[in-house]
Amino acid sequence: MTERQELWNVAVEQDGYVTAHDLKVLGLDKNTLAELAHRGKLSREAFGVYRFEEFPHSRAADYRFAVLWTGRPAAVLSHDTALSLLELSDINPPDIHVTVPVGERIRRAGGQGVVVHHEDLDESELGWWEGIRCVKPFTAIRQAIDTHVPAQLIEQAIVEARSRGEITRDQQAVLEQLVSRAR
Repeated sequence: MTERQELWNVAVEQDGYVTAHDLKVLGLDKNTLAELAHRGKLSREAFGVYRFEEFPHSRAADYRFAVLWTGRPAAVLSHDTALSLLELSDINPPDIHVTVPVGERIRRAGGQGVVVHHEDLDESELGWWEGIRCVKPFTAIRQAIDTHVPAQLIEQAIVEARSRGEITRDQQAVLEQLVSRAR
C-alpha cells in the first residue's frame, strides 16, 4: 500500500483530513504530507493539517478541521457549538468552539473562526457528534452558562435536554441554579 493510500484510509474517517500526528501514528516520514501537497495530491489547510480535495465536503468537515487544527488529540467540540450541533437550542454561533485541556497552548496559525477554551474534562462529560468528540448536553449547557450565552437560549437547552432524557432531574436543578446565579 502506498503512503497516499494509507493516508486516504485515515482521511475517510476524518472527513478528508490528515495531520502530521497521523503520520507519526502510521510510522510515515515527516515530509510525506508536504511532498504530497507539492505534487497536488493534498491541499494544505493549516499548519499540520492537510485535505484530500477529491474527498466530498460533509456537514462535519469544518468542525473536524477545527478539532484537528488544534493539534491536540484531546480537543473536543464544546460550548455554543455543542448546543447547536446537539440541537438543544436555536443558537447559531459564528465561530466553532473547541475545548482543550488546561495548560495545552495552541500556537499555530490558520484557526480563523475557531475559539479555543481550556478546561479539563472528564471522560463522562464526552460523547460524539458525527464521529467527532463533543461534550455531552449537561456540559455544553454548563459551559454556555459560564460564557454568558443569553438566558432564553440556556433555558431552551435545559428544557430540550430534559425532554429528550439527555440530562437528569438533578442535573436540570443544578443547571437552573447556575442560571439563577448568573443573572
